[in-house]
Amino acid sequence: MRILVSEFISLDGVVQAPGGPDEDTDGGFAHGGWTHPFFDPEVVGGFFDDTMSNADALLFGRRTWQTMAAAWPGQAGDPFADRMNSVRKYVVSGTLGEDDLTWNNTTLLPGGEAVAHLRKLRETEGGDVVVMGSVTLVRTLLSEGLVDELRLVVMPVILGGGKKIFPDDGVLRTFELASTATNAAGTNVCVYRAVTAE
Repeated sequence: MRILVSEFISLDGVVQAPGGPDEDTDGGFAHGGWTHPFFDPEVVGGFFDDTMSNADALLFGRRTWQTMAAAWPGQAGDPFADRMNSVRKYVVSGTLGEDDLTWNNTTLLPGGEAVAHLRKLRETEGGDVVVMGSVTLVRTLLSEGLVDELRLVVMPVILGGGKKIFPDDGVLRTFELASTATNAAGTNVCVYRAVTAE
């Protein structure tokens, strides 16, 4: 299985609160919902449809999982929502318990065991494991060399601060551009694949 990271990202590398004003105001972040002017159903929406079509599982950090678990179950009847609700899900958390897993088909990965579990998961046969949001988790996955593909929806806006997914550890990691598409609003949808050392 491959681990794919799919993120809305600003020109200055911010991924915080793309969906709405109350999604994540940590640090006084005041631009929640910043993606809306740059989204289109054809290029950006089609990209997410394509990402989900090959997904065997979704992987989330606790906070993103809780946001998604509160939103998607109530949207049944839409094909994308039905896929989100039915696909297998993993949530990495040190605080959630089994009783908290209210979203259909969710498995808890305790924080201390997550990296080892995900290494094993990558060695099994299957489709893609897709990560959305989940800033802290993505930073850990990148640090551990567990990201096979970065799917970045780069939007033409500078947010001036906010949460970022990239490790700040001085380690060079190389990716190759596999594909790109641009919509009329100037959003670039870019797929980068990890370059493994020979």
